[in-house]
Amino acid sequence: MPFWFNIRTRQVEAHDDPARARSADLMGPYATEEEAATAVERAAQRTAQWEEEERSEDEWATGDAERRQWDPNPLND
Repeated sequence: MPFWFNIRTRQVEAHDDPARARSADLMGPYATEEEAATAVERAAQRTAQWEEEERSEDEWATGDAERRQWDPNPLND
């Protein structure tokens, strides 16, 4: 049975209901309860790693590691 992590309740759920699996509140499916329980932490680690890779790529390509930080839209101040 697949396991899911509910980001709203912060609880692990186990079910085979395809309709429930499409919920925007669920991350998964995961093979184990432990894998589902650590889903948010692993996603945050991967996001941080990807952001660092993008920063390194920007620095290599432009010489400016913070290039993506600049927003030309004056309405976003």
